[in-house]
Amino acid sequence: MQEDYLTNQSNHASLVDTVVLPTPTAWPMVLALGLALLITGMVTHWVISLLGLILTLRSIVGWFFEVLPHEHHISVPVQAGVITISSTRTTREQLPLAANHRKLLPIETFSITAGIKGGIVGGIAMIIPAALFGLVRYHSVWYAVNLLAAGGFIHWAGQSDAFLAEFHLHGLLAATAIHGLTSVLIGLLYGAMLPMFPRKPILTAGFIAPFLWTGILYSALGVISPILNARIDWLWFVVSQIAFGLVCGFIVNLQVKVRTPQFRSLPFSVRAGIHSDQPSKKDDEK
Repeated sequence: MQEDYLTNQSNHASLVDTVVLPTPTAWPMVLALGLALLITGMVTHWVISLLGLILTLRSIVGWFFEVLPHEHHISVPVQAGVITISSTRTTREQLPLAANHRKLLPIETFSITAGIKGGIVGGIAMIIPAALFGLVRYHSVWYAVNLLAAGGFIHWAGQSDAFLAEFHLHGLLAATAIHGLTSVLIGLLYGAMLPMFPRKPILTAGFIAPFLWTGILYSALGVISPILNARIDWLWFVVSQIAFGLVCGFIVNLQVKVRTPQFRSLPFSVRAGIHSDQPSKKDDEK
């Protein structure tokens, strides 16, 4: 039997206009269906698991005998031919391009540490308007701290304003962790976003981005923290966001930029400073 199998394989290989491929089989799909029914029956009914077990065992046996003792193959005819690729579109002359064409990515951007520094300093600046809000409204600097921490403490949901105006050590620790992590993450986002708006970074960081974050939180805060959504003062929150954005953007812009792969793709003469990638004034006049 082994000799017949080798003979058949050599005969198939000798045919120039055919190619030997494994025989198509449906057993893998049956096996997948059986396993799916086997697991589904664990949360529905044992009969479904029994059906899945039967399909699984039958597909394993069927798939086994299609591979062992010998693999099943079929000969597929091959029709060689030359395929002509054509198009009905007409070609046009390419317009002259500027030297800075297709520079979609910034040549330089801020490092990760720049975003972390900006987030930390911006988070510290954000504490000032939040503390002023607590002093003006509730005569306590701890109100905003405890209100932020209440998002992580379910048993604080029904507490009074007087309770939130008091000092709580575990509330301070929770608020510090939440505020610190959020500030660092947004600082990293500022570090990645500001190089995309190099002309007006203060406008982007100080006003556009804070209003964007406020809009997102306004629509999702009811799900994230219902107690914070019920007691937050959105006017003071926007002021705090603007303070964070201005300070964070200022700190990030002070950091040294690092070069991106876009810069490394420029010609060596440009990267070495021998030639400029900007057109000269004489060329523009001509």
